[in-house]
Amino acid sequence: MLRAWLVLLGGLALGCRGERAFLTRADDSTGRCTYSFTVASPVEAACPNAGGGPGLRAEMASLAARLSRLESRERGAGGSGPRGVEAGGARDSQQVAPAGGLEDAYGELLRAKSRLEEEKGQLERENEELRRRLESSAQEIARLRATRCSPGGEGPDREPVRAPGKGCGELVWVGEPVVFGRADSIAGKYGVWMKDPEPVPPFTRETTWRVDTVGTEVRQLFQYEAAEQLAQGYPAKVHILPRPLESNGAVIYRGGLFFQPRRSHAVVRYDLRTEAITAEKEIPGAGYHGQYPYAWGGYTDIDLAVDETGLWVIYSTEKARGAIILSKLDPETLEIRQTWETNIRKRGVANSFIICGTLYTISSYSAPNATINFAYNTATGTSRAVSIPFENRFRYLSMVDYNPTERQLFAWDSFNMVTYPIRLSQV
Repeated sequence: MLRAWLVLLGGLALGCRGERAFLTRADDSTGRCTYSFTVASPVEAACPNAGGGPGLRAEMASLAARLSRLESRERGAGGSGPRGVEAGGARDSQQVAPAGGLEDAYGELLRAKSRLEEEKGQLERENEELRRRLESSAQEIARLRATRCSPGGEGPDREPVRAPGKGCGELVWVGEPVVFGRADSIAGKYGVWMKDPEPVPPFTRETTWRVDTVGTEVRQLFQYEAAEQLAQGYPAKVHILPRPLESNGAVIYRGGLFFQPRRSHAVVRYDLRTEAITAEKEIPGAGYHGQYPYAWGGYTDIDLAVDETGLWVIYSTEKARGAIILSKLDPETLEIRQTWETNIRKRGVANSFIICGTLYTISSYSAPNATINFAYNTATGTSRAVSIPFENRFRYLSMVDYNPTERQLFAWDSFNMVTYPIRLSQV
C-alpha cells in the first residue's frame, strides 16, 4: 500500500516535469514518520500554479486522507514496507537474543535443582542422625530420672524402702505398641521378656531376657546381648533353671531372676551370675495354680513387678476374697517389708503393673481398644477409676511389666514381644 502511494506521489511530482526525484523520510514535530518526494526542475524556477488550484488542493487533501488511513492500517497490521521490514528485522534480532538467554537460564536452573537435591539429601541424613541422637538423649534422660527416683546403691547400708522422686508422676498416656520380636513355636503363645533396670556386670541395660511359658516344665531362660538379637531369634546363652516356672509373672532385677516356682505360693531369686537360687520365701496365704489369676487365666496368681521404688509382688488371698494385694519385697532376702490391700478384684482385670508406687490395671486382654481402668496409690492407700486407652493389637495380652529405666511397658501379646511408650504427669 505504501509503495502505491509513493508511485502516485511520484506521478504528481513528475507532472511538474522534473527529471530527478528524491525520497526522504523523517519524523515530524509530533514524532510521526513522514515521507517526502521531490523533483528539481531543470528549466523552471517555480512550478506553475504553485499555490495550487482548487482541484489540485482537493486532490492533495484526498491523498493526505488516504495516506493517513494507510498509515493507520500499517500500524494496526504490524507495519509493512521499509518501516515494517526494519521493525520486523529488529524484532527478529530481539527474539533471537532472548531465546539464547532463556536456554542459559534453563541450564542454570537445572544446575541449581541438582544442588538443591544434594542439599536435601544431606539435610535428610542430618535429620536422621539428629533423630537418633534425640532418642538416645530421651533414653538417657529417662535413665537419669529413674536414678533420681531410685537413690541409693547396692550393699547393706541401702535404704530399706525407697520413695518416688522428682521424675515420678501419674500415668496419663500409653502409646501404640512397637513389636520387637515374635516367638516361632506354640510354646511362645504367651511368655515374658525383660531387661534389668539396674543390671550388675557382666550384664548391661541392653541385655534382654525371655521365657516362653507354655508347658508344664518351663525351665529355659534365653539371654540376648540386645533387643536386636532377640528380634533375630539367636540367644547368646540359654539358662536351664533348677526349678520350673509356674507362669509368666517373673522379673529381672539387680542381677537376679525373680519368679514363682511351679505349684508353689513362694517366690525365689535366681542369681544370673552364679546360676543358682539364692533366696526363697513363701507369700503367706497367697493363692496359686489358678486360685486367683488374672482374667485371662494362665496360673497368673502371683505376679512380680519392679518400679522406681523397688521390687513388688501382686497376688490375692482367701482372706482378701480375691482382691489384689500388694507387698513390697527386699530384693536380697525376699522378706515382706509392707503390704497394701486394694478393693480391685484380681479376676476382674486382665493384667497390672506398678509405676512410681501406683498400681495400674488393664480392663481386657483381648479387646483391641482396652483401657487402663484402675489406679491404686500406695502413698495414699486409695484407688480411683481411670480411663487411659490401651491397644491390644494381637488380641491376647498375657504379660505387662514396667521398666523404670527405659520408661516403657514391656508386654507379650499372642506370640509378639512389644513395648509401649508412656507419659507421666509432672508432680
